[in-house]
Amino acid sequence: MAGAAPAQLELETLDPARVYAVDYLLAGAGDAAMSRFGHSMLRLVVCAPGREPGPRCRMDLAYHRVLSFRAFVNDVQISNWRGLTGAYPARLFVLPLDQVIDEYTRIELRDLQAWPLSLSPVQIDALLQLAARAHWSYDGRYRFIGNNCAVESGRLLDLALTPPRRRLQATTPRGVLRRLQDAGLAARLAPSPDSGQGLYFASARQDYAQLLHGLQQAGRVPPLPLERWLESPPRQRGEPAPDLPLQATAAWWVLETAALRRAELRALAQLKRHLDAAPPELQAQVADWQQFSGLLDAPAVLLPAGGYGIAQPDDLGALEQTLARLGEDGQARWQALHESAERALPPARRQELEQTRQRVRWLAERMRALAAVPD
Repeated sequence: MAGAAPAQLELETLDPARVYAVDYLLAGAGDAAMSRFGHSMLRLVVCAPGREPGPRCRMDLAYHRVLSFRAFVNDVQISNWRGLTGAYPARLFVLPLDQVIDEYTRIELRDLQAWPLSLSPVQIDALLQLAARAHWSYDGRYRFIGNNCAVESGRLLDLALTPPRRRLQATTPRGVLRRLQDAGLAARLAPSPDSGQGLYFASARQDYAQLLHGLQQAGRVPPLPLERWLESPPRQRGEPAPDLPLQATAAWWVLETAALRRAELRALAQLKRHLDAAPPELQAQVADWQQFSGLLDAPAVLLPAGGYGIAQPDDLGALEQTLARLGEDGQARWQALHESAERALPPARRQELEQTRQRVRWLAERMRALAAVPD
């Protein structure tokens, strides 16, 4: 399973008895060409240790896991042509739900909605068995059209159901949803923000807009639209006053953190476009990282014997050692690559990043100081 730190992998042992339910998880449309129709995933509602399986498990968000079919991309930039022609391997990734929420709602500003599926315990068990096999052994080709996240998710559900439905596959995420609804496996009514069941995770766009509006009403930041404010350099976003109160400090910290993430993405995009002109040191480190990350192309290659098959109990000790070694090595390589990449940025871009980071740190320190002062 993907860990919290870059290049970190963790071994997840999942007891099927703790999986209370499975949801069809749908991310809204994104700006990238491969995201225009959204992204389909399956959410495993895993109960916290010691909790009896039941509806309360839906609130154990920290333990929920997401099954996400994605292309394994080891290129510097995603090639639309390679994505269309099946040049990328298709892999079933296992991700913590909170990581998925952060990726879509706070970084990409896309909604996430979950439709609970009417599956029996036998069908859930079958789905988990098939997912385990797909995770360890599946070696397909990912195509943005024809064999994408929707097709793969629908196929997995088809195979898990008894008797097989053989009609859940579709070429778009909403196409799969409609087929689930037609089969009586998912509700027609879309999850709403006020459902209170952890079924709707709204894009942070509206929250950011409200925070920005509050600061603008107080005359603390320039009257810019949200997207333009987030994309502007620090000097154009305004300067936090030394006597900024706690509520305004917290609001500004949230917005500056979002602005920092977007600035880092812009810097990354700039480096990708001009990598051919980058210093030789950076080009060498990029090639080294591609070679290293290629070791993670398929989980089964990490098993002691390599090849295919589900990890067996006797494999787990050696597998944990392998993951620990790769994680330590990978994080060191990632840090070195990150530092070289920043040095290769134009001075103005480096200054923008550093000023934003300094502001985020100052706002965080002020929040802690103000929160420690008694009323």
